[in-house]
Amino acid sequence: MSRIDDSLDFIPIRIAVLTVSDTRGIEEDRSGAALVEMITEAGHILADRQIVTDDRPLIRDQLQAWIDSPEVDVVISTGGTGLTGRDVTVEAHRDVYEKEIDAFGTVFTIVSMQKIGTSAVQSRATGGVAGGTYLFALPGSTGACKDAWNEILKWQLDYRHKPCNFVQILPRLDEHLRRK
Repeated sequence: MSRIDDSLDFIPIRIAVLTVSDTRGIEEDRSGAALVEMITEAGHILADRQIVTDDRPLIRDQLQAWIDSPEVDVVISTGGTGLTGRDVTVEAHRDVYEKEIDAFGTVFTIVSMQKIGTSAVQSRATGGVAGGTYLFALPGSTGACKDAWNEILKWQLDYRHKPCNFVQILPRLDEHLRRK
């Protein structure tokens, strides 16, 4: 099973948080605030935090700006992963993905099933990679963000996590772009 290897040093990574909402400002953004708190408590660096409306081009453009930034290693978005007409975050993520991390959505569903039962089928949480940056789209509920962080991302974004983690392969995510 997974474990933390205390003989290794923790490596903080730079994480940007994007809240997708037509109704929330920074004061009402409990999910974004929870992510920021968990990220910084874990020892990582908050690279940026933004709120955009449920508009596919706006979401895609913000994701791309962070993908292009050498100051961002990971993007976590919250909101817009449901089934309604305004829920376009997953499509915006997929617009920029080079590779999708299929198992992220599967593992998130397993975690969610333990908490909310079959209601978990209404989430389209997703993860992917683009330009050497990890991207994760989480539901807009604070509980879902906490579940994703505490059960998946906290571990995969910790270099000390064994048997493997996202951080140890971070330097190689864009190796195909550097080949001649």
